[in-house]
Amino acid sequence: MGKGQGAPRNGHRAMPRGWQAVLFGVIAASAAAAIGAQSPVRSCDATPAPAWCSAVPGDRAEGWPLQRRSEVMARNGMVATSQPLAAQAGLDILKKGGNAIDAAVATAAVLSVVEPMNVGPAGDLFAIIYIARENKIYTLNASGKAPSGATLQRMNSLGYTWEAANWAPGSGMPPGGILEVTVPGAAWGWDEVQKRFGALSFKETLQPAIDYAEQGFPVSERIAHDWTLPKGLSPTHGDPRGCCTDVDPDAIASWYVNGRPPAAGEIFRNPGLAKTLRLLQQQGRDAFYRGEIASAIVAKSSAVGGTMTVDDLAQYSGEWTTAAETTHSGYEVFTLPPPAQTWATDEILNILDACMPQWAPGQTLASLGPANPKYWHFVVEAKKLAFADLYAYNADPSVVPVPLDRLLSKAHAASLCSRVDPNRASGTAAGARMDGSGDTIVLSTADRSGNMVAWVNSLYMGFGSGLVVPGYGLTLHNRGGLFTLDPKSPNVIAPHKRPFNTLSAGFVMRQNRPVMTVTLMGGDMQAQGIAQVLLNVLDLGANLQAASDMARFRHVQVANTLTLEPQLFSLVGPQLRAMGHTVQSVSGDSVGGYQAIMFTPDDAAPSAGEPGASLLKGFYRAGSDHRKDGQAVGY
Repeated sequence: MGKGQGAPRNGHRAMPRGWQAVLFGVIAASAAAAIGAQSPVRSCDATPAPAWCSAVPGDRAEGWPLQRRSEVMARNGMVATSQPLAAQAGLDILKKGGNAIDAAVATAAVLSVVEPMNVGPAGDLFAIIYIARENKIYTLNASGKAPSGATLQRMNSLGYTWEAANWAPGSGMPPGGILEVTVPGAAWGWDEVQKRFGALSFKETLQPAIDYAEQGFPVSERIAHDWTLPKGLSPTHGDPRGCCTDVDPDAIASWYVNGRPPAAGEIFRNPGLAKTLRLLQQQGRDAFYRGEIASAIVAKSSAVGGTMTVDDLAQYSGEWTTAAETTHSGYEVFTLPPPAQTWATDEILNILDACMPQWAPGQTLASLGPANPKYWHFVVEAKKLAFADLYAYNADPSVVPVPLDRLLSKAHAASLCSRVDPNRASGTAAGARMDGSGDTIVLSTADRSGNMVAWVNSLYMGFGSGLVVPGYGLTLHNRGGLFTLDPKSPNVIAPHKRPFNTLSAGFVMRQNRPVMTVTLMGGDMQAQGIAQVLLNVLDLGANLQAASDMARFRHVQVANTLTLEPQLFSLVGPQLRAMGHTVQSVSGDSVGGYQAIMFTPDDAAPSAGEPGASLLKGFYRAGSDHRKDGQAVGY
């Protein structure tokens, strides 16, 4: 995300943009130096880099030498997410008598404080919730709906039109700002799951987040790296034409310290967000959708040229829906249905199941193994086929029909096999490169009664629209940026419609018994990334931490470019290039962040009432992505 500055004030001339970046860098470096004045610790982002950054990593004493840490194992409860304070907050809720749903709400609320570029109450939420006493999966869609004035005609009149070279979601939409803001669903979703399945209330589950917002917390390393506000305002701040050129002053006031991003280790507070969370404690979601928060959101929207009304907020509701489903390697895989993209994970798995016998007779993905370039070729080609369907059909199913049963049928997968050359990369429809990135949080929780949650909560891009509701610490998300302005698309923008959504989560069962949650964040990486980590576990036999630590690819559909993490690029990149793939090496920043929990049953464990008995006949194991700041914790 670029850095920017608000409009000139008090008659002073605006600083040239190149110097803004230099000045921010100098100020941030000065802040980091001040924080570290009493500490010997230095970051490899420093200039010059400290001597320790030339070291090589040590190896583990057992198992796979490249695994970053062991799986976490525990009997009574587990939380895995991208920031340690948030994971610990969720675990504390479990220890105080809360269940997995309570822990998920508490963890998400703390993440809204400590990882604010990626999540907040004014964002989107999806969740897959397994309720043990019913042996049943519930799927929540609390994603946003377009406001009343969000019409194709209005977008065109403001100068935004479909880009024929970009046939992906988001074609023609501005890069941020108010026109991409839909009615937020996350606050509704938090309240909904808490009331339906929680053992506690907002009084308990939101308090840890309030405490961190009021008392402050030290910003962690990866999150400090990501803490940059986008430009969310047009040249004329009340007119959304020509967005986006300026950073919102309200965002700077809420999320910067003395006009610059906080450095790693700096204590950060957000009293405005604490105020919002206290209102939710006192009034539930009505405070957000009908009370003073709603009025403040509408006032902000109107001030910058938006069309959201108090009725749009008051009439918002999410919905309980039915998960998409397939089978793979003897497991049942449940994912989010439209308008979320995770059903493409199911199609990827279906294609591999149907087509591997044709593409590589006598071989399986496991027999090829991840050191073989053919392994990656086949998974990438399956991804291309699934995403062609995803981009053609995915939309709000309450507005347009999405033929999910046909697309996820084994027969449909088999019909696609002939489109792949086992020795040569396929093309995608011609088009320009599009930005498939996104910034999201994912988390998984599990409790001593066997309940498990796969949860994905987001502002879409980093700091969402770039717009903040003053006094409430709320960043408005920009999920509407995934509408298209193609009038022929099922995903074309329209009032009260939900856009194509990259948010993804999954749940795996076997013989009608729970196996694992799986979540992975990162824009269009999510569905393809979940497919990769599921293959790591279900086909290759990796444990949950190794499944995350293994290198991943990211394929961009429109540009047809394949990016690999550096060691994977060194291993198979030249061979894939020789097969016709356009291959690049990228850092771990672009391949998302994963969190997962697995239940391992122990049928020989003592039954209730017997010595040594536990509520749970088995134990949990979990993995958390080393590419993030987080951890898995249990007790």
